[in-house]
Amino acid sequence: MPELYDVITMGRIGVDLYPLQTGRPLARVDTFGKFLGGSPTNVAVAAARLGRRAAVVTRTGGDAFGEYLHQQLREFGVDDRWVTPVDAYPTPVTFCEIFPPDDFPLYFYRQPKAPDLEIHESELDLDAVRSARVFWMTGTGLCAEPSRASTLAALRARDRKGITVFDLDWRPMFWDTTQESVSRPTPTARYREALAHATVAVGNLDECEIATGEREPYAAARALIAAGVELAVVKQGPKGVLAVHRDGTVADVPPLPVEVVNGLGAGDAFGGALCHGLLAGWETERVMRYANAAGAIVASRLACSSAMPFPYEVEAALTAGAVTSRPTGATP
Repeated sequence: MPELYDVITMGRIGVDLYPLQTGRPLARVDTFGKFLGGSPTNVAVAAARLGRRAAVVTRTGGDAFGEYLHQQLREFGVDDRWVTPVDAYPTPVTFCEIFPPDDFPLYFYRQPKAPDLEIHESELDLDAVRSARVFWMTGTGLCAEPSRASTLAALRARDRKGITVFDLDWRPMFWDTTQESVSRPTPTARYREALAHATVAVGNLDECEIATGEREPYAAARALIAAGVELAVVKQGPKGVLAVHRDGTVADVPPLPVEVVNGLGAGDAFGGALCHGLLAGWETERVMRYANAAGAIVASRLACSSAMPFPYEVEAALTAGAVTSRPTGATP
């Protein structure tokens, strides 16, 4: 029998280099902090912080940055047994600019190809993927081969058992849309193929529009359910989050007040907390409030992975009705 994991995520990983001075363009930044990055990897970290047994399926370069990512995963309590090297490609690096409260441009260095897109189906531990209580995959994993075929193979292995989450994760710069044809389907077609195997879909309005053609939150949620999922989670930024279940349950939850330092990791904290709440069997509105609080806490901090909250921090924010703790790691 495979070891049982609460959460297995699959997809992007890299090194985040974040400026330690906020409100400055990169050309004027002098110092940077180095952090574990990559959305599904951060979701695994967030779940581990909340006490869940988590692992990630991904690949790094066979370089010093790759070794750094292994060290960080182990320090965060995330199983790295399925994180393997690709000697042909360097570990990706991502820079950002920080202009609070709502402008955080990202600069991805994933050329000539990111190792996390070199996940091969033959290397997957499908027994572990099948038995995990939650399996989390992303839209980026569908943007290139062999990652696309491997992601779909993992989804088919799940056979809609347990909780299978599709993080819509639309990153247009990762997709080659110059030669779309019958043999090269559009991103929307790829998303629809994956939605048929998922039980939960999570995305912001831009991502929902790519997946369904719908941008109005309730219409987007209904379209995601029509595409096959049981629970549609539509993130609306400053308007909060909308969750609609196939059984008719609706939760429209406002955001938790927070002074934003860096909003980039909030969605990953939300994702880890979403996994935690679903595993706990909470009602939908409680899950959304908890996930909102986790996301708000990370938005109040500079980093992503190392900023993921512990349970006592989430509970304190919910009790206070706002994120009141002093942000860590931010330099004016």
